[in-house]
Amino acid sequence: MDDHNKAAPLLENRTYDEIAIGDSASISRLVTVQDIELFALISGDINPAHIDAAYASTDMFHHIIAQGILTAGLISAVLGTKLPGPGTIYLGQDLQFRAPVSPGDLITATLTVSAKQDDHDRITLDCHCLNQDHVEVIRGTAHVRAPRDKVRLPATALPDVRLMRHLQFRTLLARALERTPLTTAIVHPCDELSLRAAIEAMQAGLMLPILVGPIAKINEVATQNFIDITGIRIVATAHSHESATRAVALVRAGEAALLMKGALHTDELMHAVMHPESGLLTGKRLSHVYVMDVPGYSRPLLVTDAAINIAPDLEEKSAIVQNAIDLAIALGNPMPRVAILAAVETVNPAMRATLDAAALCKMAERGQISGGIVDGPLALDNAIDPRAAKDKNIISPVAGLADILVVPNIEAGNMLAKQLTFLSGADAAGIVLGASVPIILTSRADQMRTRLASVAVAAIMATGHS
Repeated sequence: MDDHNKAAPLLENRTYDEIAIGDSASISRLVTVQDIELFALISGDINPAHIDAAYASTDMFHHIIAQGILTAGLISAVLGTKLPGPGTIYLGQDLQFRAPVSPGDLITATLTVSAKQDDHDRITLDCHCLNQDHVEVIRGTAHVRAPRDKVRLPATALPDVRLMRHLQFRTLLARALERTPLTTAIVHPCDELSLRAAIEAMQAGLMLPILVGPIAKINEVATQNFIDITGIRIVATAHSHESATRAVALVRAGEAALLMKGALHTDELMHAVMHPESGLLTGKRLSHVYVMDVPGYSRPLLVTDAAINIAPDLEEKSAIVQNAIDLAIALGNPMPRVAILAAVETVNPAMRATLDAAALCKMAERGQISGGIVDGPLALDNAIDPRAAKDKNIISPVAGLADILVVPNIEAGNMLAKQLTFLSGADAAGIVLGASVPIILTSRADQMRTRLASVAVAAIMATGHS
């Protein structure tokens, strides 16, 4: 029978009159890491000692698992689905945590009726939770009001819950913290987000900030938002244009090793960087890369260019590809796979993106682009999904395994990056390459972990491979 045609299992309660002292029911569950993370999400518990074994003492780690998953989960599941079942009102509990519980333990919760109180339909149940070794991890009592009316109803299907984990950025942050923090010029940090990002990056050990902007405005933002900037160097400017110019001058003078965008437009900052006398130009093409942590994708995914080059020609695309390859190598990928994206995976003379893709592959073959494996044209699906590539009979070392996605123009790149961010829950760390120092670009929509990841990527790039 087709699963879609199967009737949902029925839940049938046991009324107060049907329940006798000594009646019992059980439910078993395997405790997983996701159980712990879901409990932290629901409860709002952000203490790392409660959800990350690396920070926790064993007792505290186990205590939060037992309290959150077993008492709120298994025991209430028995009461609500089996004994007494639907219609039960949970009145209270008195539980003792007897032994630790860890991910991988199979816990069985057994509830046994120990007393009845006829005048209020109240029932007391003894609660015992045992692990797979028959060690008692919880004991206690639960008090409920049992239903008087018989109820039969279909069980509700559990939702398919998938946590959006951002493991790639954790790795990048850990690598960046192995390095000496670099002095970073924060360009015009005149709003809460950019100023707080600079201070939190400093507190995290990722950078040593120099704040470049109007002193009165920076102090006002700090005061209004309770941001402590005591002892941090401030280079005074009158406006955002001057902030960009002075920050670039700090890099040129060797006083700063990184640039980070604050509360000014990207083109203001890039105009100062690209000035012939900035001292930051290297002869390379400037390009932007999003380093994306996409839930469900097993490695960092680089998207380029979504912010600097509007409609790059073949020569400019070659430079964009090379910059992205160099960054991927610096981030620890010794031979990144580069997918040149287009709407289709075949060369079509009417579609410039496919012609450029074919030419870029030949340039890589001849050594004009080095350090990575380049293939294209590839559509997005067969660039990142092995099954999609197989279904279309695409034989390629890149198809389904791309580390770098090269888009045909800025519109495609911007839409792709924002789709991954806002519909797929990805984090996107932004960085500009091709200048003498990495330039950290952040967006007002970025979360703090994304801003920190942008700093981490820039620090890794600036200090070379490890």
